[in-house]
Amino acid sequence: MIEVLVVDDDTRVARVNAAHVEKVPGFHVAGEAYSAAGALRLLAALPRVDLVLMDHYLPDGTGLAAVQEVRRRGHPTDVIMVTAARDVSTVQAAMRHGAVQYLVKPFGFMGLRARLEGYARLRRTLDGGGEAEQAEVDRVFGALSAPSEPDLPRSHSPTTAELVRRALMRAEGALSAQETAALTGVSRQTAQRHLKLLERTGRARLTLRYGGAGRPEHRYVWATRA
Repeated sequence: MIEVLVVDDDTRVARVNAAHVEKVPGFHVAGEAYSAAGALRLLAALPRVDLVLMDHYLPDGTGLAAVQEVRRRGHPTDVIMVTAARDVSTVQAAMRHGAVQYLVKPFGFMGLRARLEGYARLRRTLDGGGEAEQAEVDRVFGALSAPSEPDLPRSHSPTTAELVRRALMRAEGALSAQETAALTGVSRQTAQRHLKLLERTGRARLTLRYGGAGRPEHRYVWATRA
């Protein structure tokens, strides 16, 4: 599990963000902090923190100052800035201080999920260790890239889209529209529409299964498994 520390000056927002983190497979919330000092205390007290979701506007300073102090103390944690700060100078400073991502408020679950999934891909890419050729270096730097979440067409329900996405992510292999429908409780036609949207936006990949006579069966696999 990737252990996450959620830092936000608004306790309600921190709880919401923490709940979002817990919904993403492979992630666990190690703690919540509502100030820079609180974040530093938890980093020192918790047995392990892999990732900090760091707000910028904190009651006792800025998130960037807190990140600087984290680095000065030698904490080997990664940081994703999660903030309403939109000015380019703050974004540049976050990059210079080693933030691996920058997520602008307000955002929804899908926006945060995409960044977390990108971070998980980065960790998997780096797990092998050893030396890296240029192709491997390119994969490391590209691991955090994630297709942006599209605006759903009117015929697509956000709730159904989430059901289909989870079914595809949890499947051990490719799924057909009929199999997806059986797993999610929606009609085959509805499952097919959502699977096609995921494929068009790069979240899923289409594979074909050839059998007897007739058209090949369309099957879909989550993009990171293809």
